[in-house]
Amino acid sequence: MRTRACSIAVIGAMSAFALCEPALAAVDAATTAEADAPGLPQLSPAMSAKGRPERESAPAGGSEAAQPRAWGDPMSAKLARALAYEHGEGLPKDEKIAAALYCEAAVAGSAEAAFELGWMYANGRGVAHDDATASALFDLAARHGHRYARITLERLGGVHGMLPECMRPVTPPPFDTQLADDADPGPDPFANLPADKRRIADVVNRMAPRYGIDPRLALSIIAVESNFNRLARSVKDARGLMQLIPETAARFNVRNPYDVQENVRGGLAYLRWLLAYYRGEVALAAAAYNAGEGVVDRYGGVPPWPETRDYVRRILALFHRAHHPYDPAIVEPSIAAARAALPAH
Repeated sequence: MRTRACSIAVIGAMSAFALCEPALAAVDAATTAEADAPGLPQLSPAMSAKGRPERESAPAGGSEAAQPRAWGDPMSAKLARALAYEHGEGLPKDEKIAAALYCEAAVAGSAEAAFELGWMYANGRGVAHDDATASALFDLAARHGHRYARITLERLGGVHGMLPECMRPVTPPPFDTQLADDADPGPDPFANLPADKRRIADVVNRMAPRYGIDPRLALSIIAVESNFNRLARSVKDARGLMQLIPETAARFNVRNPYDVQENVRGGLAYLRWLLAYYRGEVALAAAAYNAGEGVVDRYGGVPPWPETRDYVRRILALFHRAHHPYDPAIVEPSIAAARAALPAH
């Protein structure tokens, strides 16, 4: 579907992304020129593995970059077009078209394309120089196994920006529950728990106010995370009632994540931090609880992953509030919270 403002691309037939129309229009126009061109250069495996000749020292193995796809498939063809436009090899040099093609391929899941686009942002080629955006792209590529992206990210000092606009979700699909902070929250979903869950709820009701957390929000997290199973352990090694991964447990001084009070204390402390970081935006705090604050910051909002979006919907349906009080003295706001505070266009 195409509009004047943007086009829609789909990752795995699940998530919509905006691809800037001016750049795509240029790509569409350039397709005619490609038909008359003598043909795209057949890139050597060495060129495809390193991205550019000056990266001959890039480590090999284990990544998309080290194991390029067959050149006949659509993804490799798109990458070949992007490289050709970037360097003027067989096609007129046009770095803006190259950047748009890299972005399309990155949206479709190519780690190599994310790395190449990050390189363009880091060097101001075809796009405005932006090390923060480059760091987010290198991080995305590294998370998909691109080893050289991981090394480059370390040299940049880690992630400190968001993905470019062409990779961020268009207006997110609406959540199932229409929320208003002054509306009746409806019946308490935790009012008639069985005895074993009621004992856990009593602990939460007693401890949550000490952390400035509405017990209903904490119970919503517990219900979705573990269904009140204090011995729950996920495939990602999240443990206990509030499913604390080892890093989060260590961060909030939880030694035994299977102890009810200790786990709840750590989970409440983390939830308090997230609410402060996202300035009371429950959807952002819930998304970060599920996927990590780094992911929410890179996408500038709830990421387009079906699992995380479903998680946020379930939390909002139980808590029935879009905002929660927070202590602004705990932490500076995230870039995602600042973006959410901007007026809609």
